[in-house]
Amino acid sequence: MTIAIGDALPSATFKEKTADGPVETTTDALFKGKRVVLFAVPGAFTPTCSLNHLPGYLENRDTILGKGVDDIAVIAVNDWHVMGAWAQSSGGLGKIHFLADWNAAFTKALGLDADLSGGGLGIRSKRYSMLVEDGVVKSLNVEENPGQATVSSAATMIEQL
Repeated sequence: MTIAIGDALPSATFKEKTADGPVETTTDALFKGKRVVLFAVPGAFTPTCSLNHLPGYLENRDTILGKGVDDIAVIAVNDWHVMGAWAQSSGGLGKIHFLADWNAAFTKALGLDADLSGGGLGIRSKRYSMLVEDGVVKSLNVEENPGQATVSSAATMIEQL
């Protein structure tokens, strides 16, 4: 079953690279008592993710936070080394959370996993964005095509805020 508006996020633990090395972060730590924009990409460093989806959120970070959002996070089915390198190379380190869902546990629990083996990627996340308030999904925007970042874009999210 796919998560829907009004549903609570499932409990999960992510890894994130920080200046002090890798840290584990839980859904409670990220979302409890907060208003957070979460967006997911099929893979760090992939073309649409790196050239379109992530840059929109980085460029509009202040606008999003200015609309009462406490935090922004991106998640991918990649390990924390890859997510940390992506954060560093994109200029996003320290600006938004780069969460590694290394075994796709969270992604599968949401029902937003996709088998992209045909493209050589294996099990990954569908591309989506959501607004989460105190752990509950308030808006959800899932792309039909993983090569597109329109309904899950920062611009769409800003309109919804």
